Amino acid sequence: MNERLTVLVTGCDGQLGSELRKLVKSGCCSFCRFLFVDVNVLDICNRAEVHNYFKTNHVDVVVNCAAYTAVDRAESDSEAAFAVNRDGVSILAECCVEEGAFMIHVSTDYVFDGTGNVPYKESCPVNPTGIYGISKLEGEEAMRVKGVDGIIIRTAWLYSVYGHNFVKTMLRLGSEKEQVSVVADQHGTPTWAADLAVAILHILQHTDIKNAHGLEIYHYTDEGECTWYEFASAIMQMSGKSCQVIPISSDEYPASCHRPAYSVLDKTKIKERFGLDIPMWDDSLQKMLDELKLKESWR
Repeated sequence: MNERLTVLVTGCDGQLGSELRKLVKSGCCSFCRFLFVDVNVLDICNRAEVHNYFKTNHVDVVVNCAAYTAVDRAESDSEAAFAVNRDGVSILAECCVEEGAFMIHVSTDYVFDGTGNVPYKESCPVNPTGIYGISKLEGEEAMRVKGVDGIIIRTAWLYSVYGHNFVKTMLRLGSEKEQVSVVADQHGTPTWAADLAVAILHILQHTDIKNAHGLEIYHYTDEGECTWYEFASAIMQMSGKSCQVIPISSDEYPASCHRPAYSVLDKTKIKERFGLDIPMWDDSLQKMLDELKLKESWR
């Protein structure tokens, strides 16, 4: 166990950052002191601002949840995508090296091209096909170049009660439309951000931060796999929506960014290293929908 670690969480207003903040507020990881910041407090793309923050706050660990995640918009807004996903990560890594801090960074399944048909291991060749994936991969490489000690966690299909995501979009469309078309030839694993947040705090508690050396990559999603069509169908069924989900091909869905046809991630490494018990994606979806229903009932 680590004693009195100061943990900086960037991007705290996003899906994952919000789930981490909720867990910490509930008493999880009480041996750590957490600093939650978003772009309005700390712009990770501003080198001087980040360096000054590190100088005025003793930071032992950075959990970087800040990211540019608009996959399609990144194709026409590449400057912003690279600024956050590559340059911001590089600046954080640089400061971590200078201050002797450990870095946990969240990356994506989009570093793979999706042409495989078995779950991707951390050692599989990377080959992103769009600006989003390229920018995230270059963020990973920036950490390696800077020589930071830390962990990269690649995840996929993230959703939660917070922010904008596929589940909430389907719930909205399910209330507005009689039917919705969803691609049925892209395979992956939905991941409840709350599950990933639990995993990150578990990793914090089971890593000797002060004596950690090197950079490790791990894959984390919920268990199982499905298509976007199957995911959407489960959302409608579990939420009691009568909206019919129509399966279509990727070619029938207009998108500016090519999406991986198969991006299931192999989680063997992270489960063996940290002893994680990972929930099935559909069980977690039901829990998220129950939480969202409870949250909305209080409005």
